[in-house]
Amino acid sequence: MGKTRMEAFSDGVIAVIITIMVLEMKVPHGEGIETLVPLIPVLLSYVLSFVYLGIYWNNHHHMMQACHRVTGSMLWANLHLLFWLSLIPFTTGWMGENHFAKLPAVAYGAVLLMSGFAYLILQQRIIASQGEDSLLKKAVGSDWKGKLSPALYAVAILLAFLSSWLSVAVYVFAALMWVGAAERAAERGYFLARICGICAEPITGTGACGRDRKVRSSSFGGPHFARCHGD
Repeated sequence: MGKTRMEAFSDGVIAVIITIMVLEMKVPHGEGIETLVPLIPVLLSYVLSFVYLGIYWNNHHHMMQACHRVTGSMLWANLHLLFWLSLIPFTTGWMGENHFAKLPAVAYGAVLLMSGFAYLILQQRIIASQGEDSLLKKAVGSDWKGKLSPALYAVAILLAFLSSWLSVAVYVFAALMWVGAAERAAERGYFLARICGICAEPITGTGACGRDRKVRSSSFGGPHFARCHGD
């Protein structure tokens, strides 16, 4: 089975999740700046969740670049991930409306923790489907951020019982740890391109191999990379 439908479905679900979060933000009654003050916690929780959803969407996109076929277990693992991500609007609204109170902060962390585990499960299902020479396994490497994130969420949940603000600080730190993921994901995409035989050459011209070949653009490297195909 191809991966196109799973990618399109995942993109659509994440887009709906973000839309739901926006719709949960109530318009203040009044035109003065003071009417916006009560909405500050709601806005801050929205920004944090938006960043997390952006991180998951970005990483999911780059992970799927190393996947060429979809198995049944991968479909269920992907649905498992989307299930936990779909709960983010609820915990985001609850935490924002209650000004980062203890129990909402715990629930927020629990959803992040389960989302992190779900993403790791999906990643492992893709690696398992590719066998010992898995491209994704080579690109991911030790994946220390993916393993550290659930630990940070667990620590944040425990800290929430002492101070919800300490808990939120850990959530922010974990998100910032992934902010540069797009750049690193692009680097992993370049690495995958190299081991797949994709040359770091412009679309026009011959490949680095020096032989005359047909050149086609590749999804790994965007417009700056090309795949060389033998005649």
